[in-house]
Amino acid sequence: MIPRYLVDIDIDALPVVDTDVIVIGAGIAGLFTALRAAGEAQSVVLVTKKSLLDSNTRYAQGGIAAVISEDDSPEYHLQDTLVAGAGLCDREAVDVLVHEGPLGIEHLIKLGTQFDKENGEFALTQEGAHSQRRILHANGDATGYEIVRALSEKAISEPGIDVWDNHFVIDLVTADNVCYGAIVQRSNGERVFLRGKSTILCSGGAGQLYRYTTNPEVATGDGVAIAYRAGANIRDMEFTQFHPTALCYPGAPRFLISEAVRGEGAFLRNIKGERFMEKYHEQLELAPRDIVARAIVSEMEETKSTFVYIDITHQSEQLIKHRFPTIYQYCLAYGLDLTSDWIPVAPAMHYMMGGVQTDLHGETNIARLFACGEVSSTGVHGANRLASNSLSEAVVFGSRIVDRIVKLAPIEAMPSIVYKAERQPHAMQPFVERRLKLQKVMVRHTGLKRSRQGLQRGLEELNRQRAIFDTVLMEREEFEFANMLTCALLTTSSALYREESRGGHYREDFPHRDDERWCKHTIINRNQDQLKEWIEYV
Repeated sequence: MIPRYLVDIDIDALPVVDTDVIVIGAGIAGLFTALRAAGEAQSVVLVTKKSLLDSNTRYAQGGIAAVISEDDSPEYHLQDTLVAGAGLCDREAVDVLVHEGPLGIEHLIKLGTQFDKENGEFALTQEGAHSQRRILHANGDATGYEIVRALSEKAISEPGIDVWDNHFVIDLVTADNVCYGAIVQRSNGERVFLRGKSTILCSGGAGQLYRYTTNPEVATGDGVAIAYRAGANIRDMEFTQFHPTALCYPGAPRFLISEAVRGEGAFLRNIKGERFMEKYHEQLELAPRDIVARAIVSEMEETKSTFVYIDITHQSEQLIKHRFPTIYQYCLAYGLDLTSDWIPVAPAMHYMMGGVQTDLHGETNIARLFACGEVSSTGVHGANRLASNSLSEAVVFGSRIVDRIVKLAPIEAMPSIVYKAERQPHAMQPFVERRLKLQKVMVRHTGLKRSRQGLQRGLEELNRQRAIFDTVLMEREEFEFANMLTCALLTTSSALYREESRGGHYREDFPHRDDERWCKHTIINRNQDQLKEWIEYV
């Protein structure tokens, strides 16, 4: 059994820090929500386990999706999102996104974000599965970095926001289905009870569950794991999005080659130089990500290669350097010229569609606990996120969360909470080795292609690591591993349960989508019995 808390606690014995709003995480979701809350005269503590610049948002290249053009409409955006989500989107949540997204863009601009323009108008591009050009971008292919730059500068200078860098949230503090705050470990090892009127999880995704990922090292699934331990509903964890095109070159990290490269006309070629997407989808290179990723894997298997090529050499050198300066310079550092070379790529874990289930104002089934951004499951993404909808979702639902929390009454009293468990010193195997083993298990058994036999084998191997939950944990890397193991168990169990293929979940033994039996969500709640799923019909 995964314990309720990873450490023994006595709330009355811990130092207490009070605030109105606790924001856990500092990507676009955390920074934007913190700024909006501070703008409503709420005191905010923004907790990040590394720094304001370390998040998935920083590495987002393609851009942010919103209806800006007169040729576009919210209905087009809604339909594109529903199609990509493969039947599991919450239509009402998507409707909120597409109608409130443009206002979110206005908020970002007011906060200092500078999107690219051409002839005085926003420069819009198109990405996979979008029917219109509706992707705003910044500095060509550095949209995420520009957004984080602008928001972090504002956050640092905002007197209503207290930024806690290099702090780690161990667990949420709850009683009677109400969240009162979090246990936070400072960089010197001291633990404090951070108490707030509301707590907002903005902790990002779980890309580090996999050996190959476009996510930074901090993306260890902490938010999902601590919410699960607290009793929150965790939904649709089987839907993991593998980005089709990450750089695959000796000595280079799996650097993201943005979907926007294909949006600007790039071709995919196998190692024989042949274009192949016509065999897999009528939208060719602009097909939904799950289809493109599996097509690439199929070509790699057929040609016995570890990569395919992305080729944009037929476009002008000026366009490539102007539109993709970051990708161009990064590839050049490894001797690859985007203007003249085909770039070797392969799929890598990119985004977690599932997460902590919320309503349309970001609130979970636990009172005063909210979730925003990749850690959340708002219903927008369904089984497969539409490209560039994630940044829009964070801004739209961040605003809605603030609308809700400003109406919350202060906490007048809370019960004493004491939790103690019999814990043993953990074995001496370094956690870096445990982490690598877990990542290999997930790649091998819960990756792009799955089967009952493989998933059962993966669960067996993951279950051998469960003893970690009964040991004394002290350091950040130890807590991170416990959180990664929790998310790995949730993801693999959900993938084993869903006996069909849909969106980011592909079962070789059930290769077809089955709407009659499986057009429904998988929801896991710790309090309903460990890893026992129940189903919510769409």
